[in-house]
Amino acid sequence: MLALILGCVLGGIALIVIICVLWGIVTFNTFVRMRNKVEEAFSTMDVYLKKRYDLIPNLVETVKGYTKHENETLTNVINARNAAMTAKTPEERMQNENALSGTLKTLFAVAEAYPELKADAHFTELMGQLKNVEAEIASSRKYYNGCVRQYNTKLEVFPSSIIAKMKKFERKPLYEVDNEEERKNVKVQF
Repeated sequence: MLALILGCVLGGIALIVIICVLWGIVTFNTFVRMRNKVEEAFSTMDVYLKKRYDLIPNLVETVKGYTKHENETLTNVINARNAAMTAKTPEERMQNENALSGTLKTLFAVAEAYPELKADAHFTELMGQLKNVEAEIASSRKYYNGCVRQYNTKLEVFPSSIIAKMKKFERKPLYEVDNEEERKNVKVQF
């Protein structure tokens, strides 16, 4: 009788251990899949950013032809582009991308001041392409942030946080707007 009870207890313990090990394996594999999805989302965003980097020099050269005295603005755009392209970490890349977006806005403002530039077909085409790329970048940032949100949530909720800590999975940064001016309401005046 004692052997039967001991056998049931050991069998129950073995079953619990097997369930825990299987849960650990499934949770670890889920983290790996989610981390890879975050990296894929960042890579997709990177492709659109590369398209933007390639368009900017063409746009700047077109604007240069019309705006000889706007060199500082054009230099700032190119410098911001180069800083974004050479960023080493995702966090640094995000910060530099926000700076580039700000300098592009000043470039658009310069373009508004030159009606003959806005009428240039090449400029109009480049602006259209840049507008499309910006929309693609915004969509890819949304997708990236969605993947990061899912990953970070899984990382922090119990009991999966146990596996995350054991295997040293780390939080991923969200892509956020750093510039406080961009967060303010737009003031419309007539």
